[in-house]
Amino acid sequence: MKLNQISDNAGSSKERMRVGRGIGSGKGKTAGRGVKGQKARTGVAVKGFEGGQMPLHRRLPKRGFWNPFSTHYNEVNLGRIQEAVDSGKLAAGKPVTIEALVAAGVCSKPRDGVKLLGNGAIRAKLTFEVATASKSAIAAIEKAGGSVKLLAARAEAAEA
Repeated sequence: MKLNQISDNAGSSKERMRVGRGIGSGKGKTAGRGVKGQKARTGVAVKGFEGGQMPLHRRLPKRGFWNPFSTHYNEVNLGRIQEAVDSGKLAAGKPVTIEALVAAGVCSKPRDGVKLLGNGAIRAKLTFEVATASKSAIAAIEKAGGSVKLLAARAEAAEA
């Protein structure tokens, strides 16, 4: 088989209809667009147009706002981290950062960092470098002999 011999199966694709080529073609004169009016002309895109009536998307009130300064953390429970340590995806000797959690498959993408939550039990002695953590998570990690370094607090201190 050669690249210049490859072709589609017969009848797998239709030829395009050539419109506006005389009345004998069946698509002459108005070329399948009906009769006169705005939509018979070229270059018309009237999405949401309701014939001059105020469109629905303009009749409804606007609600809420988007905060450009909001942060979106990966929320990770301690039980999930302990599962990763038990399965060998996280090394006990190295610090647990967002890069390590993404590599271990605990988080799918970095976002704005990690927030540790205290759900579940942790037995491994780990060093965490995360954006933020709940009080119960910090207490459980320190009880297991580990430590938590908060990166968000450092960033807020630099701004002040």
